[in-house]
Amino acid sequence: MSKNYEEAIKAMPAELYQRMVDALSVGKWPDGRELTDAQREQTMDAVILWGKLHLPENQRIGFIDKGSKAGSSCDDPVPLKWQ
Repeated sequence: MSKNYEEAIKAMPAELYQRMVDALSVGKWPDGRELTDAQREQTMDAVILWGKLHLPENQRIGFIDKGSKAGSSCDDPVPLKWQ
């Protein structure tokens, strides 16, 4: 990722970030045009980077709250017993 790209995303206003998030969620730009696959990918990259630069971790796109059980490993799996 180039330094110029990162600087442009850092300077992007919060309103544009929100429009991009909205476009990703409905698959269309505010004017009704559908996002192409390339636009979707580029918009996702921009939204993720903007969040990393401007938002606390718990407010970023894709954040998963692990709660008090947060750790580096999962519980041991328990086999299902069919009755």
